[in-house]
Amino acid sequence: MNRDQFYKAALVISLISMVVTLVMIVMGNISSGGPFLITFLVALSIAFRGIPLLKGLAFTIFILGVSATALYYPGLFIRVNDFELALLITPLIQLIMFGTGSSMGLKDFIELSKSPKSVIVGVLAQFIIMPLLGFLLARATDFSPEISAGIILLGCAPTSVTASLFAYLAKANVALAITVTSLTTLLAPLLIPLLMKLFAGGFIEIDVLGMMWGMIKIVLLPIAAGLLFNKMLSGRAKWLDAGMPYVSMFGVALIVAIIMAAGRDSILNIGFMLLMVVLLHNVLGYFFGYWAARLCRLNERDSRTIAIATGMQNAGLVSGIAKVMGKIATVGLASAICGPIMGLTASVLASYWSGLESKQAAKNASDV
Repeated sequence: MNRDQFYKAALVISLISMVVTLVMIVMGNISSGGPFLITFLVALSIAFRGIPLLKGLAFTIFILGVSATALYYPGLFIRVNDFELALLITPLIQLIMFGTGSSMGLKDFIELSKSPKSVIVGVLAQFIIMPLLGFLLARATDFSPEISAGIILLGCAPTSVTASLFAYLAKANVALAITVTSLTTLLAPLLIPLLMKLFAGGFIEIDVLGMMWGMIKIVLLPIAAGLLFNKMLSGRAKWLDAGMPYVSMFGVALIVAIIMAAGRDSILNIGFMLLMVVLLHNVLGYFFGYWAARLCRLNERDSRTIAIATGMQNAGLVSGIAKVMGKIATVGLASAICGPIMGLTASVLASYWSGLESKQAAKNASDV
């Protein structure tokens, strides 16, 4: 079986599984439909890998499959024998941050001097718009204090490390996305505790210094180690460059599964409402990020980049912070739900903007 046949077989399996899942839902037997729903999502993610137009959604669909597995079979992701799987979250985040550092170099920071206005707007949008949105949404809903604090924490997070990927897919400014991501991540240990004290202090007790030290351990030290690794083995560790994206994807998937399993009861009770809040937070981030950039007279390409960078939060890092706080099943819920939503919305937005670029290019070619 060649690769094309493999992808086609995956698509057939996913469609059959989808039909069976829908039949079981109609019959009111969704509680027994777990294996078919999981098979549908995982097979569909494999099939999407073989469709260029939908390839960007493959990992998002896979995360949905992982989430479904955690909700149907939470015991798989809570502990193995006497080992509590939640203990893996912090080292996984550290590994992902190390990979981020190892992929960065002096050239990334030189970008700061090339477009300072765009970078400043991007950083300010991330740490002003998103925390405010998180605070307003938390105040407007009736969640428990810890879940509300999780929404605010998600808003205080730095830009997602995948923002540069979606900037590339949207034909936006990838260098700007990398620079904003790098700078917001480096500033996060200082700003997140302060922003949480300001916006979430009314919901839960915030230990500013404790949170700051925790973030230094899971963000700055691993990134510094990655930068040092990059400097010492520049160009001689291609295996690491090739492997780290897959390690990061595996880490994100496992983190989401652990959090979904830990907070299963809360998700089933308030899941739809929380999903809507996280979706609104994400989409409003794109909207206000874009228009903040336009109001600052940035060009269309940079405005699109800042929209993506603003709306996309580092949900994995939020999960690590929630684990450090000892509140993974409550404070960590919003970040677990955010991952799949963010991937889906960013894919749709990137596809839309990419389509506009293609149409404009075709129009320009026809006018010549």
